[in-house]
Amino acid sequence: MVPSRDAPKTTLAWCMYDWANSAFTTLVVTFIYSTYFTRAMAPNEVLGTAWWSRAVSLTSLVVVILSPVLGALADRGGLRRALLALTTAVAVAATAALTFVAPGRQDAALLALALFVAANVGFELGTVFYNAYLPDIVSPERIGRVSGYGWALGYAGGLVALVLALVGFVRPETPWFGMSTAAGFNIRATNLLVAAWFALFSLPLLLLVPGGAPRAGRRGVDLRGTFAELWRTFHAVRRFRDGARLLVARLFYNDGLSTVFAFGGIYAAGTFGMSFSEILVFGIALNVTAGLGAWAFGFVDDRIGGRRTILISLVALIAAAVAAVLAPTRAWLWGAGIAIGIFAGPNQAASRSLMGRFTPRDRESEFFGFFAFSGKLASFFGPLLLGAMTQATGSQRYGVATVIAFFLLGGWLLLGVDERRGTEAAREG
Repeated sequence: MVPSRDAPKTTLAWCMYDWANSAFTTLVVTFIYSTYFTRAMAPNEVLGTAWWSRAVSLTSLVVVILSPVLGALADRGGLRRALLALTTAVAVAATAALTFVAPGRQDAALLALALFVAANVGFELGTVFYNAYLPDIVSPERIGRVSGYGWALGYAGGLVALVLALVGFVRPETPWFGMSTAAGFNIRATNLLVAAWFALFSLPLLLLVPGGAPRAGRRGVDLRGTFAELWRTFHAVRRFRDGARLLVARLFYNDGLSTVFAFGGIYAAGTFGMSFSEILVFGIALNVTAGLGAWAFGFVDDRIGGRRTILISLVALIAAAVAAVLAPTRAWLWGAGIAIGIFAGPNQAASRSLMGRFTPRDRESEFFGFFAFSGKLASFFGPLLLGAMTQATGSQRYGVATVIAFFLLGGWLLLGVDERRGTEAAREG
């Protein structure tokens, strides 16, 4: 069963999943738990940054291996919704468990990193099946703006979750529910907020959108047929060469963007001495600007195309990254961060909508599995290079400067993509 396109209830349910999972990226990956880990769980911030970068890199390697296989499996066996539910449950459970890993015990840092990797893998794989619904539920002429709506709502969700964390867990002398502040428990308890948020707001998509008809003729797990399907797709890449070129370009520019998200809070704390509460306020400002950028550029995407929208965003992101690296004061960092926020949302939303335009019917999960694959295949290079450069020089500035090269290379590769030709190839199947 394929959901009807452009139905308001279905579209809203799809967008709500962005609202749901954004709490994880905002609070755990970027602004709160990552900073807490480097300061409280690791021996020092430089070593903590290196350890965290390796955990992010390990996530990427796992996603690279699993995303194409699970995407093809979902399409072949009609398992899209079941796999979305499973990966969401893994992310929620592992995030909640992070709350109860306290610093001080011998294996605390290792256990925390293991739980973070499990949660992050669940989150990343869940986006494969979530994104695959986009070309099913939205007509081609509206796909850019709806993708933008999703990203905008996601940033709004991250904003609301940040505000709740700020006023209820981090800033008060006595946090909500009288929770203890000993050993930073109130900071770690923000993971419970994330887990509850993620679980609750993912329900509309899981309940309202069908799982999809099995392409193999029978529902269930067919690993042999799945690998055969993947092999045929690899051999058919010439028919979808613009989609393949998009994936190669995204290998690099998404690596740069993911690295910025993963280490933005760490950089603000380590180089500019921002406190947890200051980082949260910084994150709120970034989420507001990113949400507005994603919403506004969704209309631009439908008007001028996804490729041009991505290129515009990359030029702006390069300029903002240079400003962040050279920033002499917090005010400069604020300006650079807001610019990154404005253009990060359009970059992600337009990449997703362009992939949707390049995806043939009934192969959505498989192609978005390759989309996740492209987002992670080289993504361990960014965090590893940032961590290695930081450790080698003793300065986070040199580490953050490495993301500029990824933006430049991704943009250069994207110049070879022909959006019209790629869309026509997808229609022909």
